[in-house]
Amino acid sequence: MNLIHLKYVVEIDKTRSISKAAENLYMGQPNLSRSIKELEQSLQITIFKRTPRGIEVTPEGEEFIEYAKKILKEVEAVEKKYTLREKPTEKFSILVPRASYIGYSFVEFMRGIDPNSFFEVTYKETNCLKAITKVLQGEYKLGIIRYRSSFQDQFKKFFIEKNLGYEIIYEFQHRVVVHKNSPLCNIKELKESDLENYIEICYPDPYVPNLPFADVKKLELPDNIHRRIYIYERASQFDLLENLENTFILVSPMPKEILRQYNLIELKLANSSSDYRDVLIFKKGYNLTSIDKKFLTCLCDVKREVSKNE
Repeated sequence: MNLIHLKYVVEIDKTRSISKAAENLYMGQPNLSRSIKELEQSLQITIFKRTPRGIEVTPEGEEFIEYAKKILKEVEAVEKKYTLREKPTEKFSILVPRASYIGYSFVEFMRGIDPNSFFEVTYKETNCLKAITKVLQGEYKLGIIRYRSSFQDQFKKFFIEKNLGYEIIYEFQHRVVVHKNSPLCNIKELKESDLENYIEICYPDPYVPNLPFADVKKLELPDNIHRRIYIYERASQFDLLENLENTFILVSPMPKEILRQYNLIELKLANSSSDYRDVLIFKKGYNLTSIDKKFLTCLCDVKREVSKNE
């Protein structure tokens, strides 16, 4: 028995006619009949029953045909995957913080992908804890997380415990982003106290390993701001900032194109001592693929651009 016998059997079952099957297989009817008879003898079963009404499949034949179909399907899948004519599929997956410069980098990355190539790309914005969890579980190959530089020791210890590799992507101080008509734009040296009468747009999910959530939240979302809008996806921040001139958000430096698009201004806080880090994480032993490297190259290029304004 070989694969060609399985193809013969499946074709006869489909047409329910030896002559029609032989025609579809581009072979003579006697040769097809002889091949099926030899197959039945070698298996010691009867697959097809010849009747005045034509070909009928026996119960044993039905079982054998189901096996034959499954085998041929698997063979087809293997051939499709490994044939030289089939282009390889590049796969890329990453979890990132809700950062505009990273989102902008992703667009630039996708612009550089060959549209005729085969690829599967998964890009998701999420919080620090979920990014770490899904990378550890193997659902995503890469993650980028954000935390205060002062928490570096806690995160470094955590990375070692969890066998995570890491690389610092960007170190920065938060920028205050507001609508171009906001009164905050007229303040020469903007201080944190100047923000107290405005509405802060923020993400409500800070995380530091082995520190209580309440303590981290108090540091990241201090009590001097009494009005906040909590959001969970980045698009909402632009709608709010563009249409509510009494709002602001503390974020990493933004690309100029995005600021212009939404009529926004990026302001620096005077005497700010809060440094942040965006850090690439991955399971130790993971080797970056060519498509991973393409994304990281775009990310570094955009980071250099936004850093020019610092």
